[in-house]
Amino acid sequence: MPGMKEQPAQVRWERRTQTPLLGFALLFAVAYAVPIVVPDASDAVHRACTHVEWVVWGAFALDYVVRLALAGDRRHFVRTHWLDLAAVVLPLVQPLRLLRLVATLMLVGRRARMAPQIRLTTYVAGAVVGLLMFGSLAVLSVERDAPDGNIKNLGDAVWWSFTTMTTVGYGDHSPTTGLGRVLAVGLMLSGIALLGVVTANIAAWFISRFERDDQVERLQLAALQELQAEVRALRAEVARLGGGTAGMDEGAAPEVSRLP
Repeated sequence: MPGMKEQPAQVRWERRTQTPLLGFALLFAVAYAVPIVVPDASDAVHRACTHVEWVVWGAFALDYVVRLALAGDRRHFVRTHWLDLAAVVLPLVQPLRLLRLVATLMLVGRRARMAPQIRLTTYVAGAVVGLLMFGSLAVLSVERDAPDGNIKNLGDAVWWSFTTMTTVGYGDHSPTTGLGRVLAVGLMLSGIALLGVVTANIAAWFISRFERDDQVERLQLAALQELQAEVRALRAEVARLGGGTAGMDEGAAPEVSRLP
């Protein structure tokens, strides 16, 4: 429509690619999970999953390059999106599946926060499920073959991830390798951060609810005060009219008495 300000090309690109990239992220989740959950799968399945992981990472990397090209100030874009750049470069440092996992999670999280249609509650719920799932799969892939490891199946890994994210930490299952402990630290920090976001979201909801109730009470009080003012004005008008009528009656009385 004429008169409406056209959105920048970068914003239009981000909105159009939001859903496809989330679909790629789900595809990455399947490709990452299959070799871990089914370790006895054929070599062809493992190779296919590896190719899918790299394709998904490549899609997010291409998305970053396109957004950089569409940005008005590219230096400012790089400075304000340095985490996106780190996630794109990270898997190239050393081709580890865990690095591709971390990079993809970072990129998905960044793009999800850019989507205005995704509410905070939905994002937090998705982040909790995603971290729980990927944390379980990652620690299982690292600890399954450890000589002194006690996380040997998916059930143990999910239980450990859940107790770690909720900061309960029963201690019945724990990582024994260095990489597994690094994963544990990341999961702990993520759980604390998400718990803080959930708490802040609940507090903000209560505050907004109290503010709405207070605003309704103020509006009702203002309406009541306005009604009282109108009643007082009406009473004064009635009293004024009543006083004038009484004066007219008193002035008419002598004329009546002169009548024969």
